[in-house]
Amino acid sequence: MDFSTLNFLAIGVSALSSFVLGGLWYSPLLFGKVWMKETGITEEAVKNQNGAKVFGFAFIASLIIAFNLAMFLGSTSTLKTGMFYGFLAGFGWVAMSFAINDLFEQRSFKLFAINAGYHATGITIMGAILGGWH
Repeated sequence: MDFSTLNFLAIGVSALSSFVLGGLWYSPLLFGKVWMKETGITEEAVKNQNGAKVFGFAFIASLIIAFNLAMFLGSTSTLKTGMFYGFLAGFGWVAMSFAINDLFEQRSFKLFAINAGYHATGITIMGAILGGWH
C-alpha cells in the first residue's frame, strides 16, 4: 500500500479517541469501580503507577492500532464501511482474543465484558473516523 494515501491526522485523532473513550469507560461513571474490583487493583496502586509510562505506551499502542486499521481499510472506505470493519476487527479479533486468554486465566465474565467491550467499541469508533475522514 502507498503510505501517501493514509490520512495521518485521522490516524492521530483515532488514537486520541481511544483515550477519550477509555477515560469515560474506566471512570466511576461507567465501569471503573467494577473493573477495579474484578482486577483487584486499588486506588492506591493506581496513584502509585508511573502514569507517564502507562499512558505514553498506551497512546503508542493506540497509534499502532489506528495505523494498522487504516492500512486494512484503505483509502476508499466510507464512514459505514469503516465502522463495520472496525467492529469486525474489534469484536472478532480483539474481543475474541481476550475471551481465549480470560477463559484460560479464569477471569470473570464481567472483566471480559468491560475490557473486550472497550476495545470493540474503541476500534469501531476508530474505523468510523478513518473511514469517514478523507
